[in-house]
Amino acid sequence: MNIIKQKLKSIKGTDKRWRDVAQARLNTLTKPGGSLGMLEELAAKLVTIYESDIPEIPEKAVITFAGDHGVAEEGVSAFPGEVTPQMVFNFLRGGAAVNVLAKHAGVDVIVVDIGVNYDFHNIDGLENRKVIKGTRNMKKEPAMTVEETVQCITAGIELAEKYGEAGYKMFAAGEMGIANTTSASAITSLITGISVRDATGRGTGIGKDALEKKIAVIEEAITINAPDCNDPIDILSKTGGAEIAGIAGLCIGAASLRLPVVIDGFISTAGALTAYCMNPALIDYMFASHISEERGHRAALKYMGMTPLLDLGLRLGEGTGAVLAMTLLDASLKLYSEMATFDEAGVSDKDGVR
Repeated sequence: MNIIKQKLKSIKGTDKRWRDVAQARLNTLTKPGGSLGMLEELAAKLVTIYESDIPEIPEKAVITFAGDHGVAEEGVSAFPGEVTPQMVFNFLRGGAAVNVLAKHAGVDVIVVDIGVNYDFHNIDGLENRKVIKGTRNMKKEPAMTVEETVQCITAGIELAEKYGEAGYKMFAAGEMGIANTTSASAITSLITGISVRDATGRGTGIGKDALEKKIAVIEEAITINAPDCNDPIDILSKTGGAEIAGIAGLCIGAASLRLPVVIDGFISTAGALTAYCMNPALIDYMFASHISEERGHRAALKYMGMTPLLDLGLRLGEGTGAVLAMTLLDASLKLYSEMATFDEAGVSDKDGVR
């Protein structure tokens, strides 16, 4: 717990004077003021995070945490639990959607076993940070102990430090875990205060009857475990997943290094949401990549005051939306650094000055 407290205490909001630096340059570029919309906002936020007049395009990695969920035995997902390790192998072979999109975006994929109910035996290419072989069934008991939850958060912090030292300057938070939308829905309901029904969607594509069962399972889990809504670690331990806690740690670790994290979909946002509740200053280092089809996602983003960059009807996870959004972040920095100023181009500004 000490490392978590130390990192949270070290995180401060960004220096808004750098926002003024960014805006001053944006005002000189050959365009009407604000005409590049959110791309200008993205560039200014990155300048402020990196504290650089002209930031370089960063080396990027999507860190995809994998973990199983005991609540899957309640039939809350359209897919069986064995799909989680099968998809880990698919990630390692480069055959998943996140691999394809990451290659397109120039992003390295790092796959992490933090809680899969399978022994990979230190297979090449896999980050072995296993804390638990799947969470327990939260309908019957807490999903994890507090100690296990702390270990998962710590693993996320350590991964941010490891890959930050390796030269990566921007992270995306991805995940894989059958039944993890069930955990994300519980977390979102508990933190934002919306009803379980309003926080719960169809996940992998379950039907109406299964959705009603999923809602009932979450409501029962909350009643049985009685998590403290003001304690993010208690919420994570009782209703969360190892991969969600790992993402929370990644967000904390990245912010402590003053590095940005691009949040993916609903499950990734649940991890970011718990980290945000531990220290709201983290918001200065986070970007919301997209709005998913999951019902609770919008409420979670609204709670943090985050505006999603894309609306493509995505609900896959893995980090797919986050790596797509990274292409927009790169574009914003290229516009900021490579566009000519009015003076350089010999173009008159709005006041007719050349």
